[in-house]
Amino acid sequence: MTSCDDSMVNPPRCAWVDLSKPDYVAYHDTEWGVPIHDDRRLFEFLTLESAQAGLSWYTVLRKRENYRVAFAQFDPGRVADFGEREIERLLANPGIIRNRQKVLAAINNARCFLRVQEEFDSFADYIWRFVGGKPIVRERTGFNDIPATSPESDALSKALRQRGFKFVGSTICYAHMQATGMVNDHALDCFRRREIIAAYPDAVP
Repeated sequence: MTSCDDSMVNPPRCAWVDLSKPDYVAYHDTEWGVPIHDDRRLFEFLTLESAQAGLSWYTVLRKRENYRVAFAQFDPGRVADFGEREIERLLANPGIIRNRQKVLAAINNARCFLRVQEEFDSFADYIWRFVGGKPIVRERTGFNDIPATSPESDALSKALRQRGFKFVGSTICYAHMQATGMVNDHALDCFRRREIIAAYPDAVP
């Protein structure tokens, strides 16, 4: 039987969380699924999710602080100005994923990001349109119940690619939507699902 103390220290969480990794637990407990409307943080997650392609999220998460330093604290204006010198510096940086195509995509995406900001006032205003401006709350019973894509991520991926973004397939877009709270995919028994719904009561049922 689980004691009250145990349930407070180890509340029920999504099955994908590896409890042996404190940084992974902290990410789940404080960030994953929380709605984000700040453009710089949205650019951060877009950059990290794009870097994740073909890798595990934890691999990228462990390098997050290195990415912050290497990519000018995720300032899209500064990243958009990166040239050959900065590209070579990034490719020589062991603290990030040294994949030339992903590095070039991050710089390209910063430039596309700025164009979206100019057209829509903010990237947040643009991207949140794909979920009707409010978080979508799903009823997930477990890890196997979470899809890799959705109609919303398909639409977002198509729109971003048409605007020139790279490494933004539907799977990456869905992961981005989960991470930034556009979709609440916490399991039904996960304590964070209830907390996020309580904090954002206007979410789509």
